[in-house]
Amino acid sequence: MPGRLVKFLDPWSTVVIILTFILFVTSLFLRGFTHDLLLEGGVFLVSLKLILMSYKHHLHSEHLERRLEAIYQLLRNRQP
Repeated sequence: MPGRLVKFLDPWSTVVIILTFILFVTSLFLRGFTHDLLLEGGVFLVSLKLILMSYKHHLHSEHLERRLEAIYQLLRNRQP
């Protein structure tokens, strides 16, 4: 699955993940373990969750497309 995930991720999703992670690590070193760290961690997790949800949606839509194509082929090949 990781190979498929990397293949699916567009450059902007990768930029968002990397940038949010850099801000999270920077916040860790500048602020320490404070409430702000929890906020940065939350932002990072939300960004990651949205990107992973779009990946899952992509897989689901491919599956539905294959099933619809199979139904279409069955209907086309059906004898009248």
